[in-house]
Amino acid sequence: MQQRASTFMKSTHRGFTLIELMIVLVILGLIVGIVGPQAMKYLGKGKSQSAKVQIENISAALDMYRLEVGSYPTTADGLKALVTQPSGARGWNGPYLKKGEVPKDPWNNDYQYKRPGGNNHPYDLFSLGADNAAGGEGEDADVNLWQS
Repeated sequence: MQQRASTFMKSTHRGFTLIELMIVLVILGLIVGIVGPQAMKYLGKGKSQSAKVQIENISAALDMYRLEVGSYPTTADGLKALVTQPSGARGWNGPYLKKGEVPKDPWNNDYQYKRPGGNNHPYDLFSLGADNAAGGEGEDADVNLWQS
């Protein structure tokens, strides 16, 4: 009777077999393979939305600059004119951005600014997206002030 009790006790403390561990790893791999791409898609949308909000904030700073100076910064002066007074900018009362520096886009690239802008806009302000190149789709798509 003593021998049966010790055999029972040994069997309750057994570990997992290699096959059981492999099955668990395969299941976890399948879950990550299915959920991972969906999560990355939403993360990319979040960065694009964040870029859009930052662009709108920079646009408001550009409008304030125009009210005080009388015109938008030149392409040569760029967005730096919002934090450092360009030569000949009378009425400049900046910096116009809260942190006193031009923010980077969510992909850690510079925002692009051109004056005059296309399509009868006073300027163009945009991010080149994750690939930092013109055009693209998804997370690589450009984020522009004038797009809807």
